[in-house]
Amino acid sequence: MAGIKKTPNPIDIHVGARVRLRRNMLGFSQEKLGESLGITFQQIQKYEKGSNRIGASRLQKLSEVLKTPVSFFFEDAPNPTLNAEGGFAEDESPNYVVDFLSSSEGIQLNKAFSNIKDPKVRKKIIDLVRSLADEEE
Repeated sequence: MAGIKKTPNPIDIHVGARVRLRRNMLGFSQEKLGESLGITFQQIQKYEKGSNRIGASRLQKLSEVLKTPVSFFFEDAPNPTLNAEGGFAEDESPNYVVDFLSSSEGIQLNKAFSNIKDPKVRKKIIDLVRSLADEEE
């Protein structure tokens, strides 16, 4: 069966996206993260795309380097469910939140919002964004 490309597992894709999100939150390049782990930036790219599965010991090391608990990489992960035929299938949960938070705008917005210490100001910003979103609908 040579030539058939295997599609990545949805969990591997999700974990990779969370690695990318955390790396970007900390301002690490793929090269810097790879150096910290003793691997190439190309390997980091493959992890982040989900095309290569991250082993348990490597995930533990990633959590140390990225200063986050291992559970962070599995937050909001798709859950397998029984399908109509009685087999397992992945939920069709959108990754738009992870995709947005991994984007340049999402990272900038998250950093800026996190720097606002006054909870009342933060609530006003949330209210403003909601009202702007309602206007567009």
